[in-house]
Amino acid sequence: MCETLQIARSTFYYDTDIANKKQQEKAAEEQTLKEEVLTIFNNNRKVFGTRKIKDYLSKAGYTVSKRRIGRFMKELGIKSKYAQPSYKPMMTKPNEDVAPNLLEQDFNIDEPMSVLVSDLTYVRVGKQWNCVCFLIDLYNREIVGHSAGKHKDAALVQHAFATVKHPLETVKIFHTDRGSEFKNVGIDELLSQHNIERSLSSKGNPYDNAVSEATFKILKTELINDMNFNTLEELSLELFDYVNWYNNIQTHSTIDYLSQVTY
Repeated sequence: MCETLQIARSTFYYDTDIANKKQQEKAAEEQTLKEEVLTIFNNNRKVFGTRKIKDYLSKAGYTVSKRRIGRFMKELGIKSKYAQPSYKPMMTKPNEDVAPNLLEQDFNIDEPMSVLVSDLTYVRVGKQWNCVCFLIDLYNREIVGHSAGKHKDAALVQHAFATVKHPLETVKIFHTDRGSEFKNVGIDELLSQHNIERSLSSKGNPYDNAVSEATFKILKTELINDMNFNTLEELSLELFDYVNWYNNIQTHSTIDYLSQVTY
């Protein structure tokens, strides 16, 4: 009969009740996944994209493609904060110190707290520019020290060192770019006291300090760009909260989608 009518045999066996039940189950599953996606997104500062949401869902036992997650996010009206990277050169006098580049862009370190990298970035506070300094452990990319201040100077770097909870005796190398804020007697004395070797990027090469550059790109995307800071105290409080989240909750692809502290 099906052959005569030129229809598939499955049409003859089609059960409306079973089909409706499957559609209802699929709709319920879609709704559950949508709610999970929205919860993960909202609980992580509204910055996650499809890759990290997929990782969270996988850990919760769901098998969902990035394309499907992307569709959910579009339907929910949410999207990751990440945009195309940009590089804005700053024409400032470099540090002419003769210290060599000990890293040579090798950022894979096997021992925790053995190599620290650092950099500073500008943040708008009210109508003035303030600065943020990070100290980053190359072993797991953890922000082990941070500070915020009104001036881009050595005092800001020293303040960041004062917030480090780990013993500095384990640090072997301190690497930065050639910013003049890192050339200071106080910093030299601190490094000498703990037998820490100095390492400097080559002139005009941001790739030599790529981990610091990338971390500040993440900071600006996930925190700075969408906020207005009226006072330095407000910036410091938000920065403290963000660093705690970044180290303990945020997952990172370079360390198998674990948080720095978990790794």
